[in-house]
Amino acid sequence: DVQLQASGGGLVQAGGSLRLSCAASGFRFDDYSIGWFRQVPGKEREVVSCISSRDGSAYYGDSVSGRFTVSSDNAKNMVYLEMNGLKPEDTAVYICAAERGPHIGFCKLGDYYGMDYFGKGTLVTVSS
Repeated sequence: DVQLQASGGGLVQAGGSLRLSCAASGFRFDDYSIGWFRQVPGKEREVVSCISSRDGSAYYGDSVSGRFTVSSDNAKNMVYLEMNGLKPEDTAVYICAAERGPHIGFCKLGDYYGMDYFGKGTLVTVSS
């Protein structure tokens, strides 16, 4: 079975840091790129970051660029999202999703339903 499991969320004060992890299984990890999305109830789902399976090149949404860093460990089928300088507006459920191929096309467009596999999210709450 395909599984994408995000973990590492929690409660943190503004200005703090968290590292999210996405564990993938059930598919050939090297053939897929991974995206992080976030969802706040009542708001549109937002792309946070994407990482290409080809060369590890990364894309960041405007609201997180310069504060978040995405990385992957292909040997462990893991993707990480290092979040620094957290703000209350970063509060959301963070979800990792997989897109076949190295081009992160759907991810960069924020096209969540263009992704191939989806995981359950992890809640990040940033207090002011």
